Amino acid sequence: MAEEPAEGEVRPRRRRKPIGWSMITIVVLVAISATLIWRRDGLGGVLEILTHDLVLFGGILPRVFAGCLLGAFVAEILPHEKVSRSLGPNSGLKGLLIGAAFGAILPGGPFTAYPVASALLTVGADFGATIAMVVSWTLIGYGRAVAWELPIMGTDFTLWRIVICLPLPVIAGAFGRFVYVRIYSPRSEAE
Repeated sequence: MAEEPAEGEVRPRRRRKPIGWSMITIVVLVAISATLIWRRDGLGGVLEILTHDLVLFGGILPRVFAGCLLGAFVAEILPHEKVSRSLGPNSGLKGLLIGAAFGAILPGGPFTAYPVASALLTVGADFGATIAMVVSWTLIGYGRAVAWELPIMGTDFTLWRIVICLPLPVIAGAFGRFVYVRIYSPRSEAE
């Protein structure tokens, strides 16, 4: 039985395994796809795809590295007590609103958003506030709205889409917090 964390103490995160069911699933799908391409186009087709993907990987790797560094620096810079108080399990609706607001203004793509979300979890934010942040970044993110949506879809569409999406991050965060408490509460660990 795991010990219950003290009041205000952050629950330690579970260590991730490098090879899990998702990695195995991806490897199986890659093997099946490579076999199908090899049967259809021969070894040349497989090597062409592999070469193209290695070039793509080389272009993406610096961004992933920069995003992971950003997440690590954010985890070190942010004051753990303030984050836990503002975005932690006892932050209530305020924590969900702060997470949603932060997600809406967070610039960058997934190479920025996910490492920052991971850093927030590390320094004391709960699942609910972090879910609200990621959902808000996905649905409301000002960067995409200004750069892509306004010029292509127009002001009316963009404003209405944002207004309609505003409550969704908070609802998702509240649901995530509810589910997390039910799954990981000390009571469920004791059973």
